[in-house]
Amino acid sequence: MSLLIDCTTESGMDRGLEAARTALARHDCVVLPTDTVYGIGADAFSPQAVAVLLAAKGRGRAMPPPVLIGGTAVMDGLASDIPAAARELAEEFWPGALTLILTAQPSLAWDLGETRGTVALRVPDDQVARELLQEVGPLAVSSANRTGQPAATTAGAAREMLGESVAVYLDDGDRTTWEPSTIIDCTVSPFRVVRRGALGFEELAAVVPDLVETPTAG
Repeated sequence: MSLLIDCTTESGMDRGLEAARTALARHDCVVLPTDTVYGIGADAFSPQAVAVLLAAKGRGRAMPPPVLIGGTAVMDGLASDIPAAARELAEEFWPGALTLILTAQPSLAWDLGETRGTVALRVPDDQVARELLQEVGPLAVSSANRTGQPAATTAGAAREMLGESVAVYLDDGDRTTWEPSTIIDCTVSPFRVVRRGALGFEELAAVVPDLVETPTAG
């Protein structure tokens, strides 16, 4: 039976992080808070765990999940040929609601789905999420909901949708936004916003002036 653990106290967070570590080591999925909405996470280096994550959401391999990391320094271990402008975006907006699509390191032994040699990275601005990421390493994380349903802003809402497909739910209170992270594709020139989100185009373009937005970004 899945666990829902209140992480709003120090002792609760310690218990929640321990339970999440144990679950992830078993290749199970966990639900964790982020600075945008709640996410469903799995060990990014476990194809079995990523497959469980995609099945829980009702999503196919054609929509691979982003990878959350605990700090900017991890970016170089997962991505190669990182453009200088992408580093500037990371320095300005990480931790925060910005996901960067980059060229994946070719030596990585993982299977996130049909990524076409790319990886989408983000450092969330959330204490519980970052502490977990710093302890267990990169996690494949997608919004905690069934595909086609609204993203969960509470752990309880995530549990209603995902049920026993998730081993541990880390409850850190309500999220205040329905907006996901903004996604920028940094593998093309000029960079392109491929999903609108919590960060607006104008503040991003202040760092990368030639940034463009795809017609389907919404």
